[in-house]
Amino acid sequence: MKVMLAGAPHIPPISTVSGVMKQVLYALIPAIAAHLWFFGLGILFQIALATGFALALEAAMLKLRQRPLGPFLSDYSAVVTAVLFALCIPPLAPWWIAFTGMLFAIVVAKHFYGGLGHNLFNPAMVGFAAVIVTFPLDLSQWLAPRQLSPGLPGLWQTAHAIFTGSLPESLSWDTLSQATPLDALKTGVAENRLVTEIRDAPIFGDFGGLGWEWIANFYALGGLWLVYRRVISWHVPVALLATVVVVTVPMWLMGPDINPSPLQHIFSGALVMAAFFIATDPVSGCSTMKGRLLFGAGVAILTLAIRRFGGYPDGVAFAVLLMNMAVPLIDRLTRPRTYGH
Repeated sequence: MKVMLAGAPHIPPISTVSGVMKQVLYALIPAIAAHLWFFGLGILFQIALATGFALALEAAMLKLRQRPLGPFLSDYSAVVTAVLFALCIPPLAPWWIAFTGMLFAIVVAKHFYGGLGHNLFNPAMVGFAAVIVTFPLDLSQWLAPRQLSPGLPGLWQTAHAIFTGSLPESLSWDTLSQATPLDALKTGVAENRLVTEIRDAPIFGDFGGLGWEWIANFYALGGLWLVYRRVISWHVPVALLATVVVVTVPMWLMGPDINPSPLQHIFSGALVMAAFFIATDPVSGCSTMKGRLLFGAGVAILTLAIRRFGGYPDGVAFAVLLMNMAVPLIDRLTRPRTYGH
């Protein structure tokens, strides 16, 4: 019996940048749908604005650097940066938040370092860090989830708030906005209230924040699909989430009244999003297997430290950027041994 084989070499198909980026966008669709359900139409406006600003700034920088527009505008890297950034900001944030974020993400973090593949820092997190430092009030005005809202803003009301920077006369921030679960925890602990008492507020769900825990589940669903498709490796997500559990379980067991549970940490804020979509960035993250484990663990520890001792309720963006600075050293120390030596 003869088996006919194609001629050598036998190699797997080559992944393209655009192909990888499109898979990341597909994996984000469930989380975007959850955002849309729990917090209204604003997320679609933010994605559209951030994407438009990102592509325009990308084109301008490519023109200034005398690079061809077509290949770089069609690789979807700027679109992924824009979508990840938009998912981090409040749905009714004014339009200049998206512009400022993309200015720092595309121009400063990406092209000032040489463009795609040369950036030291994660562009989306650079953009988010820039706006949360510059516009802290605008970044704190999160809407209450659908279950607690008197009525999420409609299409015209959402557009009015985003493009004018103020709500229509029929709405007010006092009725629409509400502290996020991490904000409520941080404020309550600062007031010497017990975690069990703080969690009695309706903003909290079974594990984390009401609505936020479902969004985290959908991030995990999309992230697991990326692992299955081998777009990302398992090292960073496992190291990040496992480190959160290992660090928080002892403190929670010793003092559940003053320390949030591991599930509270994981299902509130952006930890799951960071584990699968941000810390796994192949350019600004580690390239060695051991390095990825260290990188994920470092992001987790820094995030928990910022949540506990820092001035921001969630420290994912700053944790990722700090670990980006350590990537060259981590890769150098974890470089695998050369074959034969």
